[in-house]
Amino acid sequence: MPDKPTRSNLPGLPTRHNRRRLRTRIVLSFFLLGLGLTSLFALATNYIRDRIENQLIEKTLKREVESLVAQVEQHPDQPKFFLIFDARTWGDDNAYKINPLYRDLPEGVHEVSEYDEKNVPHTWKVAVQRGQSANGKPFTSIVRYDITGAAESTAKLMRWLFGAVVGFTLLSLAIGWWSASRVMSPVSDLVRLIRRRSGEGANAKALAPRFPNDEVGELARALDDYSDRINDAARREREFNADVSHELRTPLAVIRSTVELMLEQPDLNDKMRERILRIQRAQEGGTAITETLLLLSRGERVRGETSVARVAEQLLDAHRLQQRRGKQLDLRMEGNTALMVDAPEATVNVALGNLIANAVRYTDAGSVTVHIGADSVDVIDTGRGLSEEDEQRMAERGYRGGASGNTKGAGIGLAIVTRICALYGWQMQVQPRRDGTIGTVATLSFSDVR
Repeated sequence: MPDKPTRSNLPGLPTRHNRRRLRTRIVLSFFLLGLGLTSLFALATNYIRDRIENQLIEKTLKREVESLVAQVEQHPDQPKFFLIFDARTWGDDNAYKINPLYRDLPEGVHEVSEYDEKNVPHTWKVAVQRGQSANGKPFTSIVRYDITGAAESTAKLMRWLFGAVVGFTLLSLAIGWWSASRVMSPVSDLVRLIRRRSGEGANAKALAPRFPNDEVGELARALDDYSDRINDAARREREFNADVSHELRTPLAVIRSTVELMLEQPDLNDKMRERILRIQRAQEGGTAITETLLLLSRGERVRGETSVARVAEQLLDAHRLQQRRGKQLDLRMEGNTALMVDAPEATVNVALGNLIANAVRYTDAGSVTVHIGADSVDVIDTGRGLSEEDEQRMAERGYRGGASGNTKGAGIGLAIVTRICALYGWQMQVQPRRDGTIGTVATLSFSDVR
């Protein structure tokens, strides 16, 4: 039978692969916060510095080149003066004397890189403007400003900013780790207490008194309340099963002794004997289910040595006796008759009996075959088969398949078998036949065989 869905693959719930621990999320949040803030700070600082620096240099260059042009236009014979900039002016007739890097520059502000006589690289901001002298001859004036130091300062600033980003990010990571440890410490303590409490059962101490009146304390109180309700429900279930088992044993024993006495009567006809045998089979089945439910309620795995073939034959005989008129099925057993299981006969009787009972109930014509293998039993029928939903939900308590029709039953038989399998480590699977025949194959696989 297909595995039941677990919390990790139920629809609408996160899988284990995409869930993060709360501590990790807190640390990651601080890390991303620090990285984002310091990165934005670095970008903003660098942008503002470049903008202010460029505006200052360009404004100064324009002012100087305008001053130079005005000097040439108004006082062409007087020597030119400059404060902090290097400047040149030339006419079209002596332009060949000018460095080609500057000679062909259009008007405006440019950035030019060159090497000095010592082969040291320099970067210049150059302002170029055209003018006309008093005699009508055109000329070109340039003012250049060495920004090599500014470029070095920019590189140094970028290194400092990068270091600040790394430093602030690591600081944010450390603060986040410390904060997460402080925040998650009560939660971690709660988890440890819950894990320790799981082994203490109903005698476990309350969790809430160990925590302050905060969110974790509220969670602890909610867990205490939930645990109390679970323990109370489990206690009532154990008591109910024990009471039912105890109360049923006496009438079942009376029925058994009465049936044995009736079978010893020499004047019984065949029809009456058949009816008494049916009562005996019902009493044996009631005794088996009573003992099994009591074991399940206690969670006790009792050892035993049971012949699967003998139990299967007894169950088939019981169904042969109670087959209805007009529904004559071929009930047979085949395979490994020597298979022995380490479990009480009552437990094997209930588990295998539910599978056979379902097969007989949902088979209108044909056969029900119990095939015993090396370590498993297959109950094969020619009944109505299973839908995809039936195959997925067959072991759910109270579920009755789509092919159940008007048949009687509460839908708890396979749920009981599932509980038995969980207690003894067995496996149950119910699926449609794969040989092209309509019907169902119910397989019960044992873990301990002899």
